[in-house]
Amino acid sequence: MAIEYRWAEADQDRLPALAADLVGRKVDVIVALSAQSALAAKTATSTIPIVFAVGIDPVAEGLVASLARPGGNLTGISRFNLELMPKRLELLSELVPQASAIALLAEPNIPITELMIRDVQEAARVKGLQLQILMASKESEIDAAFATMVRLHAGGLLVGPSTFFGSRREQIFALASRDGVPAMYDTREYVVAGGLISYGPTGASRQLGIYAGKILSGAKPADLPVQQPTIFELVINLKTAKALGLTVPPSILGRANEVIE
Repeated sequence: MAIEYRWAEADQDRLPALAADLVGRKVDVIVALSAQSALAAKTATSTIPIVFAVGIDPVAEGLVASLARPGGNLTGISRFNLELMPKRLELLSELVPQASAIALLAEPNIPITELMIRDVQEAARVKGLQLQILMASKESEIDAAFATMVRLHAGGLLVGPSTFFGSRREQIFALASRDGVPAMYDTREYVVAGGLISYGPTGASRQLGIYAGKILSGAKPADLPVQQPTIFELVINLKTAKALGLTVPPSILGRANEVIE
C-alpha cells in the first residue's frame, strides 16, 4: 500500500495538478497538510481516503458534513489556528510590553487569512496596540515584509499559520534575528529551529498517522470523527531571547511547557 504526503506549495495554482497526479497513481491514502491541499484533493477524488490537518473550520469550508460524522472520503484534524491567534498576540505583547505596534505576517489567498486578520485586529484594538498587516507568498516577499516592518518600527512580529511559512522558517528566523524582532509562531518547530516563542496544539502529526493507519486497516473516513486538539503547548527559546536582549517574564516562564536553553 502507498501513502502520499504532499506539502502545500506557495503557488496555489499547482495544487489541483498535484492532487490529480496522486489520484492518477492510485495511492491508498492522501495526507493533506493544509486547507488548500485538502480542498484540491477533495475536488480530485471522491473515493481515495484523504486525511487532513487544517487550521480552519472543516465544516464551514465544505471538507466534511460534520465533525462527528464526516460523511465522505475525508477526515482529520482541526487545529484551532484561527481561535488561537488572539492568545498568541496576548502572549507576544506580554513578552514585549513596551511595544506599541505589532506586525502580523500573513499569507494572502488562503482560507484562514481574512478571518485571522479580523480577529487579530480586534484583539489588538482591545489591547490598545497598532497592528501592521504584512503579506507574503514567496521568498522575496518575506524579505520585503521584514524591511517594511523595520521601517515601521514594529516592536514584535506575529507569524500567521501557513504551510508556506513553515517551509521557510529558517529564512524567517534568520531575518527576525538579523533585525532584532521578537516573533511569535504557531508551532514548536520554529522555536526548535531558533525562533523565540510559539503557542499551539500538540499531537496533530501523531493523530494523522493513527488515522492513516486505521484507514489502511479498513476503516472508512466517513466513520472517523474529525479530531480537535485538547493539549496546547507554550515553547520558549531562552538562547534566542538572550540574543535579542529580552528577559522573559516569570509569568510566561511559569506557563511554558518547554524551555529550550
